[in-house]
Amino acid sequence: MVLESELTYSQHKLSNGIRLVHRLTYSQVAHCAVTINVGSRDEEKDEEGIAHFIEHCLFKGTNKRKSFQILNRIDGVGGELNAFTTKEETCIYATFLNNYHDRVLELFSDILFSSTFPKKELEKEKIAVIDEINSYEDNPSELILDEFDNLVFGKNGLGHYTLGTPKQVKGFTTEKLNQFIEKTYSTDSIVISTIGDIDFDKWVKLCEKYFGGIKTNAKPIHRNSPKNYKPKEKVKKRNTYQSHVVIGNPAFSYKNKNKITLSLLNNIIGGPAMNSRLNMKIREKYGFTYSIESNYTAFSDTGLFVVYAATDSKYIDKTIGLIKNELDFFSNKEMTPSSLKIAKQQLIGQLAIQYESNQNEVISMGKSILNFDRIDSLKTTNQEIEKITSKQILEVAQLIFQKDNYSQLKYI
Repeated sequence: MVLESELTYSQHKLSNGIRLVHRLTYSQVAHCAVTINVGSRDEEKDEEGIAHFIEHCLFKGTNKRKSFQILNRIDGVGGELNAFTTKEETCIYATFLNNYHDRVLELFSDILFSSTFPKKELEKEKIAVIDEINSYEDNPSELILDEFDNLVFGKNGLGHYTLGTPKQVKGFTTEKLNQFIEKTYSTDSIVISTIGDIDFDKWVKLCEKYFGGIKTNAKPIHRNSPKNYKPKEKVKKRNTYQSHVVIGNPAFSYKNKNKITLSLLNNIIGGPAMNSRLNMKIREKYGFTYSIESNYTAFSDTGLFVVYAATDSKYIDKTIGLIKNELDFFSNKEMTPSSLKIAKQQLIGQLAIQYESNQNEVISMGKSILNFDRIDSLKTTNQEIEKITSKQILEVAQLIFQKDNYSQLKYI
């Protein structure tokens, strides 16, 4: 086992601006990711869903490969190839046996810079993506979170539905995909990250081989920040047994000094552990809900704190009242030293477990370089958590949990 203090991240920048980050590990399994600083918030209104659609269609053909050849290139040697799109990033990643770094980097370069987006393949993929969009109608716990983003951020890009709408997806063409890539993708917004048993210098040479010849096209990122937030409430009627609710409001960006304090507070209130405040009070004490959680998402210029709950319709208003009571609790009283110590220990332990997943880490490495051009070690993060005081928790709660500032979306 490699101890945290022994972890070393090596960085390099290609002449065209593409950044590289590498961590050596002694394992027969390796991981690699390409993270691009482009997501659904970078779309114009009439492009909604195009970043996600491009992510799908990168696997549909290049100048030298058909779709099945792209998939077989990694799957055929026992590896796994996947991708995802968020509000601010597109990421392609792979897990594979350690002797296939060359193969993976060559494929990544091919699909990122030589995709042809053939019309026949696009039409087939439209069917799959529209089916994915429609399937959200059967999953209100996912749909309500997307609709809440739209409620809070409105016409701003952060309010876009990442998947788009069926109407918009039907209108995507090869030309539109290429225009979006030309407008938003740039070499200085790309990070390649890897974790594997490969010498750093050797890996850099492979990256130079497959990515070094890409023409520099650095361009500034222009993102419109959300403005003039006003709390809104909305109720939608759905023919489901359960009712669903999301309560929340804008929060800190990932550049804000209070980010880690709110992350700790979020973990206390409704994090993944069964002993979260919301779970203990609303599920265990009252039995009003099976599913309840809070979440804090930080973006480059803002953030979003939300609480989600699913409950029987007759308990929906009581559940909302209890949620707001819990948020008020942290806005009116400092945590005791013993409670804060336990909360810190819990978050530190959870982060350590997350770090055991090299796949999660290789994606996190790319995102960290994109956002900060550095990677903070787990040790550094733990030290920042340990510094948090009860007074800071109270101050952050008072900033974020303001009674008249919550937006609310209900499915009943």
